[in-house]
Amino acid sequence: MKAFLIGFIFLVVVFIFAGIGLLLFPLLFAMVWFLRVIFVAILVLLAIWLLGKLIIFILKKIR
Repeated sequence: MKAFLIGFIFLVVVFIFAGIGLLLFPLLFAMVWFLRVIFVAILVLLAIWLLGKLIIFILKKIR
């Protein structure tokens, strides 16, 4: 009887964790989207900065 009770409690805990994981799945999608937006914004800012550095470098070379 003790082994049955321990096995049953283990299965209940596994199903609870699976349910929590299933409920957190949309949050994972939201975090991935948010991180993708931040990554793209950082890349755009880096590209603009590098373009500015290139223009300054070219202007100094011309003078």
